[in-house]
Amino acid sequence: MNQIKYFLILSLNSLFFIQELYSFTISPIQVGSPKHCNRNSNINTKYVGIDTGITNTITQGTSSSLFSSKASSRRKGSSSWSSSNDHDPNKKGFAPRMNTHADTASSREGRKESNQNDNHNHSIGKHQQLQHEESTHSNTHSHSNNKLHRFDVNMNMNMNNPFKSHDAKDDQIDIHHTAHQQQQHHRQTHQNRMSKILSHIMPPQAQTQTQHNQSNKNDNQKSNLPPLISRSFEWKKLSQHAKYIETTHLRSLLQDQTRSDQMYATHDGLYFDYTRQRITPETMDLLVDLAQKQNLNSKIQDMVNGVKINFTEDRAVLHTALRGKREDQGKIIVDGDDVMEEVYDVLDQIKYFTEAVRSGEIRGFTGKRLRNIISVGIGGSYLGPEFLHECLKTEPEGITKSLGYTLRFLSNVDPVDVERACADLDPEETLIVIVSKTFTTAETMLNARTVRQWLWDFMGDDKEVVRKHVVAVSSISSKEKVEAFGIDTEKYFFRFWDWVGGRYSVCSAVGGIPISLLYGYDLFEKFLQGAHSIDEHFINAPFKENIPVIMGLLGVWNMSFMGYNARTTLPYAEALLKLPAHIQQLDMESNGKKATRSGQLVDYPVGEIDFGEPGTNGQHSFFQLLHMGQVVPCEFIGFLRSQHDICIDGETVSAHDELMANFFAQPDALANGKTAEEVRVEGVDEDLIVHRTFEGNRPSLSIIAPKLTAYSCGQLLAIYEHRTAVQGFIWDINSFDQWGVELGKKLATDVKNYMIESRTKKEKIDAGNPATSRLLNYYVEMSEQNPCETLWDTNPLTSVTRKTHREHFPPVGHDLTGHDGKLKF
Repeated sequence: MNQIKYFLILSLNSLFFIQELYSFTISPIQVGSPKHCNRNSNINTKYVGIDTGITNTITQGTSSSLFSSKASSRRKGSSSWSSSNDHDPNKKGFAPRMNTHADTASSREGRKESNQNDNHNHSIGKHQQLQHEESTHSNTHSHSNNKLHRFDVNMNMNMNNPFKSHDAKDDQIDIHHTAHQQQQHHRQTHQNRMSKILSHIMPPQAQTQTQHNQSNKNDNQKSNLPPLISRSFEWKKLSQHAKYIETTHLRSLLQDQTRSDQMYATHDGLYFDYTRQRITPETMDLLVDLAQKQNLNSKIQDMVNGVKINFTEDRAVLHTALRGKREDQGKIIVDGDDVMEEVYDVLDQIKYFTEAVRSGEIRGFTGKRLRNIISVGIGGSYLGPEFLHECLKTEPEGITKSLGYTLRFLSNVDPVDVERACADLDPEETLIVIVSKTFTTAETMLNARTVRQWLWDFMGDDKEVVRKHVVAVSSISSKEKVEAFGIDTEKYFFRFWDWVGGRYSVCSAVGGIPISLLYGYDLFEKFLQGAHSIDEHFINAPFKENIPVIMGLLGVWNMSFMGYNARTTLPYAEALLKLPAHIQQLDMESNGKKATRSGQLVDYPVGEIDFGEPGTNGQHSFFQLLHMGQVVPCEFIGFLRSQHDICIDGETVSAHDELMANFFAQPDALANGKTAEEVRVEGVDEDLIVHRTFEGNRPSLSIIAPKLTAYSCGQLLAIYEHRTAVQGFIWDINSFDQWGVELGKKLATDVKNYMIESRTKKEKIDAGNPATSRLLNYYVEMSEQNPCETLWDTNPLTSVTRKTHREHFPPVGHDLTGHDGKLKF
């Protein structure tokens, strides 16, 4: 072993040479020529596998004598170790330093002639070797191992195995044709051997630090892509810190007054508390360091200023502009357009149109007031507006403003949803709002055609029926499709833009039209103002005082470092019953991704599973799992005052206080748990104690707002929108596209075609795999449906008309005198 150490130190020759040698995982080192090497040592030329790395600075404890007297005596005995040879590729025994790709090539060329004369083998860098291995792997087994010109570092010091000379033609044999498995074996063997050798001359701490640095270097050498955030120093510090946090318990952390005083934030009436997260002040410092490493502030500024951060679709992300101030016109320009000017053009159009409908200035085809609204859309075109509608439905001002009006949502392609949306509505008093950015969404357009037919069935097939009863909210690029549907694009078309994603669109005409029609534009405007308040806070507040930023950082912490892959939203307000569903789409569609901006697959967890239910309903649904099953971080939302409180004679507290008592109790129960000792004190049988104990240590946070109003509803929406963006920015993913939903849509179209062909031709379906084919054939055979054309011939009325308005059939012939008859599409 001492001989090997002696040999290694001499070959390295200097500290600088050591540093550069380890810049490659596999460094080709020609340790010496046969005639200069001691045959008895049997140490041969080899691709020395080095993965252990070496420190940038070796501590003073390293023996300098190994690099001086012994190396000097060795150089005196052999010219191959002379310092004059270090930079001369034509001299025998030259050992290349492999500083760059260019150096590697030049060294190889410099040795080529010498090797032909002296029967030396040349070596190549790992980056070239691995590249060639991949292209020739299929041929490797056809080459015999006796053609492999590589030699072993024989740790047994076999005295009877001297160097063998080789013919020049053998030197030309391509080394890349080595059997793949043997190469891997040699590489790993010598990595392990070199690690053991270096452990005697390097401090353990230096080895660990070098391994970290070398790992990053090697990853970067594989490509020019930027390193993943998980390779950063900040990320690794958080990973180490998480090990410490695992040794702590919230039961103890909650007793720390200093910690408690640091873990809350307030803004514009909102109170945000996160003391029940499994963190310390140091955790927040490290998370802020990570945010700064990822240039979070710059990314926020890019988003709100119209930079095209949606890089897969080359689009800006400007939902914040939808609730910006009118005086900001001229500050944000995208593709030559003044964003704020366009936003307020549409807002003014929304206000005029909705007020005209509510005042009776705009009426339906038969002259009746339009009192019913059906909003047709899916995904973000439905979840956001419905969440807002449910909030305002029981808000005092909302109740007053909506008297005499009805708003329903039609989203599911299930025909039952059509029945429910249209039931008991008078088509002559109904306005249809079709929401689709592209005006091609399959489910939305089928439902749109269905309700259009419903209007025609009752009022005749005049094209003016559609022009006076159907509104479109779509992108400007879809205007031709809107017009082809029969909609009046001059008065009944409301645009929104490519820089607004569907799940971020509730502040646009997507939410503005249905909400303003039901509740009036003024209430919708208050909602926008609440969202704008959080936008300003998000843009300007320091990270440690910034509610959306803190929530985003905690989301990253819980998902990527603590390993909690789910999260639940628990609003203690029945009026927020649709908020969890909206957040579910907002967050899971945004951050359910697998690749970074540079196209690399993430090697760290991203994208939680979001779910929720209003309290106290959730307590009797899934709280059993929250307390005793897997750990799920919880987010509690409560209010100082109820929209409608109740005090019953004889009760000591109001109904709202009863609700809020649960709001405060559940986080403490999750955090503290219940020990076996506490259970024993209650006299519980010893056999049941394990079933009655709660480990606790389950994280949560709490948000308290003054009262659920349009304004506070806007605040909550913006908080969660920005929380989602922060997590995406830290994870370096695109939170603003949704390519994952496209494949299913394409396959659904194919399946639909299979069913049509099978029903018309009475043939078996071949869907490409036996399982799907069997399922489809079972469905087609057992459902026994006729093609739609056949159904239409036997009954010219849509099914929805038979169970709607006042339970009567409209006459097949009607006395409504149209102009040009039914539109042809």
